[in-house]
Amino acid sequence: MTMRRTALVCAALAVLMPVAAQAMSVADFLAKADALTARGFMAMMSSDVGLLKSEIMNASTAYRTDVTAARTKGQTNLGCPPPKGQARLDSDQLISAFRAIPAQQRATMSVKTALYGYMAKRFPCPATR
Repeated sequence: MTMRRTALVCAALAVLMPVAAQAMSVADFLAKADALTARGFMAMMSSDVGLLKSEIMNASTAYRTDVTAARTKGQTNLGCPPPKGQARLDSDQLISAFRAIPAQQRATMSVKTALYGYMAKRFPCPATR
């Protein structure tokens, strides 16, 4: 393959590859959630429902992965959630927890960071003696 053709293939692949998604801030998450609430039943037709659900699912998956990694290192600072499938996230409680974050921090705090904090408070590890 010639150098020019290699460059063209690399350029084509770069265009086709999805851009890494930027982390959604808590402020953006709450704004979208409020907008969906205002739409009532019509909110179910919005793509933002899937976007918010995906944001929480991705953060939850990352959380589980990080908890497992921390446990293998003997750390419990991320909390001690029950096994996967035994705990359900209540959207009203989660949104309330996000609203409890000071407004100044919401703009710069990612949903992932906020979820980690929420989970650590909701599922603290038992104290060892």
